[in-house]
Amino acid sequence: MGYPWHTNYTEDIEFCDVSLPVPVDQAFTYRLPVTLRHRAQRGARLSVPFGGRTLTGVILDVHDRAPQGYKTKEALRLIDEQPVLDEGLMKLGAWIAQYYCAPPGEVYRGMMPLSGETRKGKLWALTDGGRDVARQLILGDAETDPQLQILRLLEARPLTESYLKTKFENAKRVLQQLEKKGYVEVEDVEADRDPMRAASDRLRVELLEAPKPDLKLPKPERELLAYLHLHPGSHNLAEVETLVKSASVSARALARKGIVSLHTEPIFTPGRHTYDPTADARTLNTHQQAAFDAISAAVATRQYQAFLLQGVTGSGKTEVYLRSIDHALSQGRNAMLLVPEIALTPQMAGQFFGRFGDRVAILHSAFNDSERAEQWRRIRAGKAQVVVGTRSGIFAPVQDLGLVIVDEEHDSSYKQAETPRYNGRDVAVMRAHQANATVVLGSATPSLESRYNADRKKYTLLELPERIAQRPMPSVELIDMRLEFLETRKQATFSRRMLEGLGQKLEQKEQTMLVLNRRGFSSFAGCRACGERVQCTNCSVTLTYHRRDRRMLCHYCNYAEKVPSACPKCGSEHIQFLGTGSERVEDELHNQFPEARIARLDRDTAAGKKKFESIISDFREGNYDILVGTQMIAKGHDIPNVTLAGVINADIGLGLPDFRAAERTFQLLTQTAGRAGRGSLPGTVLFQTNSPDHYAVQYAAAQDYNGFYEKELQFRRAMRYPPFSAMANIVIRHQKQEQALRMSGELGSLLLPAPDGIKVLGPAEAPVQRLHNEFRYQMLIKAAHRRALGDQIQRIRQHAEVHKWTSTSLVIDVDPLTLL
Repeated sequence: MGYPWHTNYTEDIEFCDVSLPVPVDQAFTYRLPVTLRHRAQRGARLSVPFGGRTLTGVILDVHDRAPQGYKTKEALRLIDEQPVLDEGLMKLGAWIAQYYCAPPGEVYRGMMPLSGETRKGKLWALTDGGRDVARQLILGDAETDPQLQILRLLEARPLTESYLKTKFENAKRVLQQLEKKGYVEVEDVEADRDPMRAASDRLRVELLEAPKPDLKLPKPERELLAYLHLHPGSHNLAEVETLVKSASVSARALARKGIVSLHTEPIFTPGRHTYDPTADARTLNTHQQAAFDAISAAVATRQYQAFLLQGVTGSGKTEVYLRSIDHALSQGRNAMLLVPEIALTPQMAGQFFGRFGDRVAILHSAFNDSERAEQWRRIRAGKAQVVVGTRSGIFAPVQDLGLVIVDEEHDSSYKQAETPRYNGRDVAVMRAHQANATVVLGSATPSLESRYNADRKKYTLLELPERIAQRPMPSVELIDMRLEFLETRKQATFSRRMLEGLGQKLEQKEQTMLVLNRRGFSSFAGCRACGERVQCTNCSVTLTYHRRDRRMLCHYCNYAEKVPSACPKCGSEHIQFLGTGSERVEDELHNQFPEARIARLDRDTAAGKKKFESIISDFREGNYDILVGTQMIAKGHDIPNVTLAGVINADIGLGLPDFRAAERTFQLLTQTAGRAGRGSLPGTVLFQTNSPDHYAVQYAAAQDYNGFYEKELQFRRAMRYPPFSAMANIVIRHQKQEQALRMSGELGSLLLPAPDGIKVLGPAEAPVQRLHNEFRYQMLIKAAHRRALGDQIQRIRQHAEVHKWTSTSLVIDVDPLTLL
């Protein structure tokens, strides 16, 4: 009679197919150790050997089919006892890989923000030759030579590189020397991350039991125990450290002895965010109620339905979101809200925590790995039924998903910039479709593709044409800066009308938001003698002058250098700084209005989630009169006392070589206008422009989305741009220009002449020819049908694989949002 744990399936299931994060489409087959054969499941992570490395992949299948023609390697370690990706997410990942022509392993890696659970490192060990040398060493030989010292240490056991770095100043260089001699070998390893390594402000300490009387403890540990005994309960370790010396070190030591417990505290708590308790009692207006009724009816059917919620700025879209989520929860289903930028999450979090409490989980890229992993585990365990996140939040392991909402669905930050280059909005639609859920795309300025889908009845259009509480839309004025120059004979940052409006708002104790979508103080520095401009050494762009940091900075690769005192070409000292950025706007405002309290919000001043929230909170509370910033201040912020919104240069972006330039300009101007007049006071909007006759500026001033949509659609239809074609941008990159030219020529010969239904533009130099020290050439492929586009991309990928192009040489961007 056999033992009960000797089951037959351990003999049948011997192999597994694993998708690894490498730039190839195939899966890799590994043999499962006997101990893993009854535990490995599809969707779980598995550590496997790959070349000289150890990689973590996702199990696609477990089976008994032995590969033919080669010997399989054995898997090393099962990371998850339960699948980290359920069947729905596995199917979604397969769709992303197919639609966006991306390697499946890289897609699955991007879907799992759980790297915070493990630590990656290098483990060094002696080879047989190294062990022979170590055995022959005498103690005196190893006292001064670091190579011999490391060999003696490794003779006892393999050691991590991080440990050896603590013992030897040049450990990495010495290890590389030993590796060349064949004395040591290295392995990439992963180990479970110790939760006690978290920062003190992320840990809570609590007394578990009094130590035994005969246990001798150091004085700092005794002092911490005395404090915890006098103050029962859980305490933030960083706060305790201000009261008890060495509390952090003592708490970790006591936790290892089992005397105290250490656990990470929630990242967000309801008390950290403002919420209007009267919001629940607000009555929806007629249009809001109609939208809510349609969405709630769709959720109740438990079938896929898609809505486009088009509402003017300040029309109460968020309240419709909140009530729709509440209805989904009442139906026993879970919900997800995506927001386009890190900046929006704290603002949304306050409303959602106030309404749903600790049932909310937050996911966005500003969190570190361990923070994201913590939120991920809460969602997977069912402790959070409402997920608020940015682009990658769409991969949250939400069970029984009933409602997906994508706020500001037009925003370009939903598009991933690296492989896999997916659009979070479109992935959200597909996830809702696969889950039989309702999806709502919300915006005051929907993308042309989304509105076109509504016109074709793929989505149901819901409209909110007026602001809540019958508040009026702001009045918009166009200021022609050409006439301003003719009348004043000055090339000024601010027009007379803009200065007048700013002065009035300061007198009336009202607030102003000013947008200039360009960072820095000056756009570039040039020599008046020879015309030379200060260029980036890695990119074919000029460096931007940042006066506060006293440096010239590349906004593409972050290369920086000192501000030149003389021309690097001719030696002339006549250097001029031209162009205006948000830093210069702030500086000139201080000169014009010395008494005004002015803040600036852009990537330079808001480096981190807390800094952004601090500036916005201070502005909302009235601590600043004027807020200057880039496009990040134009989106989603509801500040009632803002009665003036101004755009310093409405033409930025209109002249870019990109078919979406007019659409992006219209969206930015309309969104900026929407910041004014959201309270009881009426709003005013001022657009400074050198192109007052451009249709994007005209329709934005009139706040006429439908007019812009019809006009832009005519252009797209004539040029066969999306939504009237499927499109991909192919970029060829190489550090050597002749190599990039040769490869782009090969693709040109491969694709041209194009078959019927396909149009190929290029190859040609990319608008920014060199980035990150790589030369770039690009091709645009437009196809009448998506399958035909996929066939052409597959030919390109096969050509690159046959000719052994590196994985970084070829960039394929399906449905590109920018051609730069």
